[in-house]
Amino acid sequence: MKDLSPRKEELEPIEIASIDEIRAVQLERLKWSLTHAYTNVPMYKQRFDAAGVHPDDLQSLADLAKFPFSYKNDLRDNYPFGLLAVPRQQIARLHASSGTTGKPTVVGYTKGDIDNWADLMARSLRASGLRAGDLVHNAYGYGLFTGGLGAHYGIERLGATVVPMSGGQTEKQVGLITDFKPDGIMVTPSYMLNILEQYHKLGMDPRESSLSVGVFGAEPWTDAMRKEVEAAFDMHAVDIYGLSEIMGPGVANECVETKDGPVIWEDHFYPEIINPETGEICEDGELGELVFTTLTKEGLPMIRYRTRDLTRLLPGTARSMRRMEKITGRSDDMIILRGVNVFPSQVEEQVLATGGLAPHYQIELYKSGRMDAMRVFVEATPNAADNLSKTASARMLTKHIKDMIGVSVEVIVGDPGDVERSQGKAKRVVDNRGAG
Repeated sequence: MKDLSPRKEELEPIEIASIDEIRAVQLERLKWSLTHAYTNVPMYKQRFDAAGVHPDDLQSLADLAKFPFSYKNDLRDNYPFGLLAVPRQQIARLHASSGTTGKPTVVGYTKGDIDNWADLMARSLRASGLRAGDLVHNAYGYGLFTGGLGAHYGIERLGATVVPMSGGQTEKQVGLITDFKPDGIMVTPSYMLNILEQYHKLGMDPRESSLSVGVFGAEPWTDAMRKEVEAAFDMHAVDIYGLSEIMGPGVANECVETKDGPVIWEDHFYPEIINPETGEICEDGELGELVFTTLTKEGLPMIRYRTRDLTRLLPGTARSMRRMEKITGRSDDMIILRGVNVFPSQVEEQVLATGGLAPHYQIELYKSGRMDAMRVFVEATPNAADNLSKTASARMLTKHIKDMIGVSVEVIVGDPGDVERSQGKAKRVVDNRGAG
């Protein structure tokens, strides 16, 4: 793989500023954000008043812990525009979630917000190893989802050339990658596996592609998947993190020279880690739920927003700002099976570690009598699709899951292509415990 490490002079001064300088910027911006939210968003005024706190009470960063949390349901309860801190006429763009679990969560951006977002995406892409003049294939979905347009504006702000492919049409994706010869690709990690599979179907060697870096986000993925994709394409695979409520992609991004967890762009977002049960602040290095407060958002400031993502804060390495450990699960995605906490990413690691299996899987939860039970649907690789090999792979994966995770599951190994493919974010868990 190419050495894509940026030169020091390519970085913004804030990326390598001292910790004291970064904290001073954060405190100044945090005071502004709390005041902005309190003055312009009725929900925050009511919630701050009920908690007995006022923006003037913030004299240090530690004082943020006095302020109440905000939640995803707050956006639904104030649907569509109740959390906007500026008149709707000053909103340049709206994004929204799919609304599959209720009302959509609507996010509004001023022109200033869009500019900041583009700047942070450009910073993220530079950290990933991309540069002005590069060609970047954008396979994130366009539309109300923040991924496609967030990546698009960042690629252009970087000075690179964007191929706005969006998701789906996998054979066409491979054709355009072959013909246009992009330097980088932005895509969900599960869909990158579909692209890899298409290369094999077409009898093409992915290592012969022009891709030197993949920027993967929008869903948790493991280091085992990173190694598989990097080996398959002979390219760097880096993690980009974001969520629409806070901005979209580009809240944090791994640095290609270290690949040791996404660097949080702390000049725009203040992170905390809390105990998800008690809400108490955790020390850096402790595992807990990630909480963000926006520092520069005009249209939709978010104060102490509970992301439900589980991670820990780590000291900076390639940049001065803190890193977060790679997200491998969410507090609301955790499966409790007969008293054992199970995350889909743990199952994925064992699938990838089992010979004869493709990296596609789906978990089904169901009732066996009065007990919760779990089965894992996987598929054989083409060279191990005979019944004897599938039986051996099923036995091995069952043992791996039992040994490493501590639960007994049923494993079903199908033929190549049996597991449903995603065109964006993969649906890893199907809960049928209430069915029938």
